Amino acid sequence: MLQRFRKLREAGVLGMNTRNAGIIMTFNPRSRFPLVDNKVITKELAARHGIPTPVLYGVIKRHGDIKKLDSITEGRDSFVVKPARGSGGSGIILVTEKKDGAFFTQSGKKITMTDLIQHITDILSGIFSLQGQDDSAIIETLINPDDVFASVAFQGVPDIRIVVYRGMPAMAMVRLPTRSSDGKANLHLGAIGAGIDLASGITTTAVHRSVIVTDHPDTGNPVSGIKVPHWEKMLLMAARSLEMTGLAYVGADMVLDRDAGPLLLELNARPGLAIQMANRSGLLKRISRIDLAPDEAFLTPESRVDWAQNHL
Repeated sequence: MLQRFRKLREAGVLGMNTRNAGIIMTFNPRSRFPLVDNKVITKELAARHGIPTPVLYGVIKRHGDIKKLDSITEGRDSFVVKPARGSGGSGIILVTEKKDGAFFTQSGKKITMTDLIQHITDILSGIFSLQGQDDSAIIETLINPDDVFASVAFQGVPDIRIVVYRGMPAMAMVRLPTRSSDGKANLHLGAIGAGIDLASGITTTAVHRSVIVTDHPDTGNPVSGIKVPHWEKMLLMAARSLEMTGLAYVGADMVLDRDAGPLLLELNARPGLAIQMANRSGLLKRISRIDLAPDEAFLTPESRVDWAQNHL
């Protein structure tokens, strides 16, 4: 066990204790956490900083607001319902079709209006929130995913996670839905995480349930060698999270919409560590290199992206 620990340290792997005590507690003021823990607030901040997010249809903040659900969903055949304070993809429903007064998810599951109201009631009660707090339900547009990942995604919408340290993109991956993840881009549910080279925006190695893989388990297609469109724009959006939130260590989660291009889904002040497995590279090593960057590299989001692409 001790030998394994030494090998991880030598590889520059960032562990949970170091992440929590050495980075998050040092660089992420607790007073700033609400800016990213609540997706409604994050959307408002993003709009002020010129960062595009999915179109918001409505917010249900209290039980008395549920009566607005009919008007919010009227005339909409597709939409997303999610908790404002949720994490890890929990509590999210993707409605892709409306037929005969009922809704259907991307996996074909039928949901009645009564079911939807019950789910929103659960959201409001805090079942899916980070700390069991009272929550709000967000209803927003359903992403029409770019075709770039069509051959390596099962049903759902892939998303891209960029870990940002001191405003610099440090590491990135794309999370690809699988049958076992029920079409959700969630690694814990069984999605694939494929590393992305920061300089080129091309996918590299991939991990599925802690095992390195080369092909998608459902489509059989290789997950490496895919060029991510709008890559520099996505890096710049992630880099701007520092000015936007005052948090120096975040995970920026984005999606690629076929028509709208890159959209910011959310920011996470406690990004997970599996991204290191997807990239087969240690975050601690990259963080140490960023700490040695010259002062001028940190001046603007553009300078930070430029430095990261040329030195990481």
